[in-house]
Amino acid sequence: MQENIKKLRQLTGAKPRANLGFYPTPFYKLERLSGQLGVELYIKRDDFSGMSLFGGNKVRKLEYLMGDALAQGSETVVTYGATQSNHAMQTATACRRLGLHPVLFLNAYVTPDENDIRANMLLDRILGAEMHVIQNEPGETDQQTEQRCFQTGKEHVQRLRDAGHKCYDVPMGGSSHVGAAGFADGYGELMEQCVQANVRPQYIFCATGSGGTQAGLVAGHHLVGDAAQIVGVAVSRKKPDEYEAYCADLANRALEWLGSDERVSAADFTVDRGYYLPGYEQPSEAASDAIRLLARTEGLMMDPVYTGKAFAGLLDWIKQGKIKPGSTVVFWHTGGATALFSEQEIVGSVSREG
Repeated sequence: MQENIKKLRQLTGAKPRANLGFYPTPFYKLERLSGQLGVELYIKRDDFSGMSLFGGNKVRKLEYLMGDALAQGSETVVTYGATQSNHAMQTATACRRLGLHPVLFLNAYVTPDENDIRANMLLDRILGAEMHVIQNEPGETDQQTEQRCFQTGKEHVQRLRDAGHKCYDVPMGGSSHVGAAGFADGYGELMEQCVQANVRPQYIFCATGSGGTQAGLVAGHHLVGDAAQIVGVAVSRKKPDEYEAYCADLANRALEWLGSDERVSAADFTVDRGYYLPGYEQPSEAASDAIRLLARTEGLMMDPVYTGKAFAGLLDWIKQGKIKPGSTVVFWHTGGATALFSEQEIVGSVSREG
């Protein structure tokens, strides 16, 4: 396995990469919670990725995305997300670090209060990002608003290019094949740490939304050849089979871009859709309970949109016996705790006593 890890890191190391994060991120056992749950539970702290206090999993993707943007001579970077998007904020941060102009097209799942701008939107403002907020129109579904946000952004990119500006277009969540390659590299980093600690994960849990994180992890896992099962806990509605096929295509394009002949299939993806309700950026009691549990046993914070729901899924797998007592489990903490300081509609009941 160590030789495979070395080959993976050689493939990713050959690609343009911006120096944004602080790696390797910490990896260690959650001792108190492991004893309480009856499993060997480890955590991968990508909430410590940097480059600011508010880093997270998007920084791994952005190192490769921004490296690619700079290699192409770009001066402007355009991306998309919700108004409280971690990815959008981290993209704006990366752009400022590298001297690029950030343009954000933000879909208002929750309408922001201009008199009380919070969390990631506040950081976007401080960073001076060019922001375009796309409001939900009467009778329009969230998906339709999202598509209109994408279309409006694409038209803006074309106008910039027509005017002679070199513009790099980053999809929502940084989930292109280039961004996914960052998490193939991240998987190699985790496996290096596991070898050093003599840990052999049987399960690796992560939140999955736009797909790039899980696609990259599965691509890296395929190249390393270890025995872990990667479980993505969906944080929004995903069509059966279609999402797995999409992630497999993303992983395969990342593998091709890295110069590997290896390929994965939809069958390599385990996606649990049982924990996202009532919907994206809508809190659940299970997620709130999971956030409080980790905070009160290990002093660690998660968010109600991504990690809280993913951790709730992991806890339920243990409760149901899908994960057997004594199993070795890794939770990939993807960051996003700024959501704890966002609008009440996103935060939910996490602050209640008990």
